[in-house]
Amino acid sequence: MKREILLLLLCFCAWTAWSQVTLVKNSNAKARIIVTGDSVDWQAAHLLQDFTHRLSGAKLPILTKKANYLPRKLDVVIGNAFSLPKELESQPSTLKEDGFLLATHHQIMYVRSGGGKGSVYAIVTLLENFFGVDYWGNHALSFVPKENLIVPSMRRVENPSFRYRQTQSYAIATDPLYKTWFRLEEPKEMFAATYWVHTFDRLLPASVYGKTHPEYYAYYNGKRHPGKATQWCLTNPELFEVVAQRIDSIFKANPGKTMISVSQNDGNFTHCRCEKCSAVEKYEGAISGNFIHFLNKLATRFPDKEFSTLAYIFTMNPPKHVKPLPNVNIMLCDIDCKREVPLTDNVSGQEFVKALEGWSAITKNIFVWDYGINFDNYLSPFPNFHVLQANMQLFKKHNATMHFSQIAGSKGGNFSELRAYLVAKLLWNTNADVDTLMHHFLAGYYGAAAPYLYRYIRTMEGALLGSTTALWIYDSPVTFKQDVLKPALMKLYNQLFDAAEEAVKGDAVLLKRVRIQRLTLQYSALELARTESVKDIEQIKRDLDLFEQRVKEYDIPTLNERSNSPVDYCSLYRERFLPSKYKSIALGKAVKYITPPTGGYANKPATTLTDGLFGGSTFVESWIGWEGIDASMVIDLETTQTIHSVISDFLHQLGQWILFPKEVTYSYSEDGIHYTLIEVHTLEEDRSVQVKFKGVRSTLATPIKARYIKIDVVATKECPTWHYGVGHPCWFFIDEVTVL
Repeated sequence: MKREILLLLLCFCAWTAWSQVTLVKNSNAKARIIVTGDSVDWQAAHLLQDFTHRLSGAKLPILTKKANYLPRKLDVVIGNAFSLPKELESQPSTLKEDGFLLATHHQIMYVRSGGGKGSVYAIVTLLENFFGVDYWGNHALSFVPKENLIVPSMRRVENPSFRYRQTQSYAIATDPLYKTWFRLEEPKEMFAATYWVHTFDRLLPASVYGKTHPEYYAYYNGKRHPGKATQWCLTNPELFEVVAQRIDSIFKANPGKTMISVSQNDGNFTHCRCEKCSAVEKYEGAISGNFIHFLNKLATRFPDKEFSTLAYIFTMNPPKHVKPLPNVNIMLCDIDCKREVPLTDNVSGQEFVKALEGWSAITKNIFVWDYGINFDNYLSPFPNFHVLQANMQLFKKHNATMHFSQIAGSKGGNFSELRAYLVAKLLWNTNADVDTLMHHFLAGYYGAAAPYLYRYIRTMEGALLGSTTALWIYDSPVTFKQDVLKPALMKLYNQLFDAAEEAVKGDAVLLKRVRIQRLTLQYSALELARTESVKDIEQIKRDLDLFEQRVKEYDIPTLNERSNSPVDYCSLYRERFLPSKYKSIALGKAVKYITPPTGGYANKPATTLTDGLFGGSTFVESWIGWEGIDASMVIDLETTQTIHSVISDFLHQLGQWILFPKEVTYSYSEDGIHYTLIEVHTLEEDRSVQVKFKGVRSTLATPIKARYIKIDVVATKECPTWHYGVGHPCWFFIDEVTVL
């Protein structure tokens, strides 16, 4: 019996040796690469040649397949223009686009593609899983040089979880290999002329058609609204023909491209309510009904093309009757959902899941756009790693074949490189072991600091789950002041980063990576400090100086999606949030609102505008807001005072429909009844996407005596034609009134 077992082991070892392929031995090339001629196969061949040379110093020759070519021992055969050995053909594999077969047989390695970039991704898998090459981020990779490179006996088949995989990382723009290595795509590769979301105005610019054909545009609030962000009147037959002609010309100008996005402008609730559009909406029970009817007509006109359209905010829910044709792609967005738990586990997420289930019941062509970062504060902790996999598995289960995970991977953002790494791995395989991947990345990218950073991540996740605070994509660190970022936890987080820095202090590259990630904690500390009435000003100045030094040293480009500079933030912080040498005589005094603030803002304390605390870039704290109306308010100084200046502070944030007012007027009174004008300020319209603050100041040439200061604000009230919310009410916000 022992002899039989020994013989079996010897046979197995002999078979294994016979099946494995020695590419390099003692730093000498042994194998050759045979390519069928396809451009992607050639890319795969050069990738293999490049990395075997980096690993071993040996350069494998690349040859073109000849007409009567038969593979020989130690060949690496890349491409589909050859026959697999019968033994491999007898194990049929269904390869999808970008999928691959990687197999060895009789000391020959075969790479077969399911189309797309399958052969390239097969070589990436070989390099990663068998030769120990790890890619972390922007020009950041690691491997151990080897004298021998041997491909073991194998037969590996992989297909991606999604046919289209898109994420964000600054490395995509700066590192030519990054996107290929992580098996990612960009809209320009899939969509004709990069028409891929919010395309209505690009297809038919309102600046061109608005005046001559206002009937093409949405009707609401008693009139048509031609504008950059308004929607089309989708029941207008003439509009359809104009759009169809435009699309035909785009496809003819982009041969080889078969997909285009015909999708709503980025304007909320700017859809048409004309009689015909309203009738369709009523019948379908959803605003999306008009959009799907329109897209189906295009899909019928161009049956060999694929049309993507957004199911976004007001079009999120599916129609009751009409079904998208197979060549209509539904790009479903979960922008309004909270992120502290998987989408199945909170109310906002469950609303989205219901919509996802509805769409998946009527189509198998769904593109999910998911959001995974704080867009108003990239440099703020966003503990959502624990929900990524569950959400992606949910999307795949409900017919999502395309997926964009928008993680806003800017340099210096919250674990930007780790977030991009994990998301890319999950886009390829939603069942990957996330915890193992996280450990692997942290150890490879941060070295000996990894255990401390892993504990930091998990501690913060636990703090979030243990709180009742939701995680929102437009939050401020101040939102988490009482739980995730409370003093005791901030102390622990800093201790973990101290230990992480100490662990890698001898390695300049690793220390830099740790310090870049620590910026999110430093930024949060500065944001929390500005909300405190009692604070250590000198310590804040030191912290601010260090933060500024680091963002300059590491060239951190932006704080948010509005492109606000972190260096400008530091200058603004000194000017706006550090104490002035002048003390406001309005400090702590009550404000009487002649026009009550909108919604919950009316319930804020009467001293919110005189508490000495200026609000940040997110309107969720310190600010008082009015929507669609003018406003007046009076500050009671309690006694008659000598007044030299009056200043009020306003917020500008276009993405949240917050615009500067048109006019601000200051008046004063001694009796609270009869007022004398101080000054009228006219504010210019600002179309900048950056978050801004504007102090409106009146300085008196001759001081006055007064007890009451009145502020009258003429608001913009309605979003203008160029804005996302054209025709709908907009906000203005004020956060502090200073009287000197």
